[in-house]
Amino acid sequence: MKVTQVMRLKSNILKLALFATGLSGIVAEYILSTLATYFLGDSVMQWTMTVSIMLFSMGIGSRLSKYVNGNLLMKFIFIEFLLSVLVSYSSLIAYTVSAYTIYHGAIIYTLSIAIGILIGLEIPLVVRLNDEFEELKINVSSVLEKDYFGSLVGGVFFAFVGLPYLGLTYTPFVLGMINFLVALLLLFILWKQLSLNRHRLLGSLSSGIMIILVAGFFVAKPIILHGEQKRYKDKIVYEEQTRYQKLVITQWKNDYWLFINGNQQLSTLDEVLYHEPIVHPAMKLASQKKDILILGGGDGCTAREVLKYSEVKTITLVDLDPGMTRLASEHPILVDLNSGALKESRVNVINEDGYQFLEATKSFYDIVIIDLPDPRSVELGRLYTNEFYTLCYRSLRPNGIVITQAGSPYYATKAFRCIEKTVHSAGFSTIPLHNQIITLGEWGWVLGVKSQVKPEVLKRKLQSLSFEDINVRWINNEAMQLITSFGKDIYSNEDSVKVNRIHDPVLYHYYLKGNWELY
Repeated sequence: MKVTQVMRLKSNILKLALFATGLSGIVAEYILSTLATYFLGDSVMQWTMTVSIMLFSMGIGSRLSKYVNGNLLMKFIFIEFLLSVLVSYSSLIAYTVSAYTIYHGAIIYTLSIAIGILIGLEIPLVVRLNDEFEELKINVSSVLEKDYFGSLVGGVFFAFVGLPYLGLTYTPFVLGMINFLVALLLLFILWKQLSLNRHRLLGSLSSGIMIILVAGFFVAKPIILHGEQKRYKDKIVYEEQTRYQKLVITQWKNDYWLFINGNQQLSTLDEVLYHEPIVHPAMKLASQKKDILILGGGDGCTAREVLKYSEVKTITLVDLDPGMTRLASEHPILVDLNSGALKESRVNVINEDGYQFLEATKSFYDIVIIDLPDPRSVELGRLYTNEFYTLCYRSLRPNGIVITQAGSPYYATKAFRCIEKTVHSAGFSTIPLHNQIITLGEWGWVLGVKSQVKPEVLKRKLQSLSFEDINVRWINNEAMQLITSFGKDIYSNEDSVKVNRIHDPVLYHYYLKGNWELY
């Protein structure tokens, strides 16, 4: 009876080890995919390649396992120890290497390969070890079952606990510790069967790994901050990994820069050159401006400009990331910059996906201002589609106005023209706008009116606008002559540009193929 209980205990602990491996393995994939997106951009590409490479590497590990013979349990414990260290330090390695080389992708993919091979080695070893406890069909199904169940738990953990609360700094160490503790449990069961020399070897090894993991946990933050700092020219004064993105604020002299996933969103040095054109032409052109919808704009600066109009009764600001809107509502730098706009009684902040909000809303608005990040990925490109602008059209009152940031008309001309063409395809009369922003270069917007207006008429109306009654720092009638005027299009053929649609997401390709080396 005792022998049967010991065998069952060994079998259950082996399955627990596979559950832990499945959990840590899937989260390691997500961590590396998130890091690849952060360092390299194009999230669809990076997630696809990172996960595919790791799964392929698991296949290699499984193939190599056939060459592992003798003392399988001991070798499994060694693999668990190695996996715990590698998973724990994956984020630290990526950040440290990124501080000194531009080859981020090679490092991240190498880590993905190494972790995949170790996981691939473990699964067949557990099947072989468990063979003495269960018949083949039960053995294989129960072992794989635990690995797959662990993957589900890992995914839930990463999405709802790891990324939003522990971030990429500490999540890997939690995973590594899980692997390490399971290995210790196996070692405890095996202990009486080991020789004195192996007692000493494994005792020293487990103690050493424990020290490595604990030490890494305490030095992780300064090491990652060092690696992060190397990516930015100026001093980092704030950084946070939210559930959706990495937020960083840097300082140079008396000015501040806000970065999201390493991409500049604004600078206090010149943000009015962006926020005044995206707000005031639309506000002044509108015949009515009681209800305003802002999609994005989580930094609060767009809302700050809209609040300058006493006619405005409600501002609905929809931004996906509660971490961003909380930062804009509480952090002294952003609160000072946006004049506490997100705390103003007329502003209602909703943390929701803009597309889903428009699909569900039954409200109507006079103006829709779309202040979103650039369409550098398929998921962001979804918020620049014909379907998205059609939803905007539906939510606008007659003669309502939409304006969207549209990237650079010169760095990514095809992307800019694609956005203009896509807005027009949703039924709007459109006109492009642009302005030179000191820290961003030449940037642009597309303004659309929910009525049939000829472009030349719309241009004349915009050029006749006056802003004397509004407290603005830069925009005036003279500026309107400039931001509505373009020279000849020397970079792209508009006829070759397609409308961006959900089923045909061409925009992000146009964007990524832009002349960003000029930026």
